[in-house]
Amino acid sequence: PAMNELARPFPKPPAQVAVYVEVLGPDLTVDFLLTFGGAELYIPENPQGRGQLEKLIGPDKVMALYREGHRLQPRVPLASKWLAAVMAWQGHSTAEIARRLRVADVTVRGWLKGAG
Repeated sequence: PAMNELARPFPKPPAQVAVYVEVLGPDLTVDFLLTFGGAELYIPENPQGRGQLEKLIGPDKVMALYREGHRLQPRVPLASKWLAAVMAWQGHSTAEIARRLRVADVTVRGWLKGAG
């Protein structure tokens, strides 16, 4: 590929999101934040296969998040600007990002311009 076609670097997660990226990986972190962002979230020590969290990330990742509980905020961060940057990095359109994040397309463009 030509030099300008090389992949852009993955957007650096803000501090409050970094632990989720470390435990869940980037793609699962996006799904996790879109599902639980802004809410308080109980993370069980021993998942029993019943909760929405476990259905999304699996029991091993639930236990890994539990072990990192001392690094987590009481509420799951929204991290909208970072999510927009990651979704753009993944190739999603501005309109699609705006719909998924429930913001205006001009807001997304502003975030992406600021991140660029």
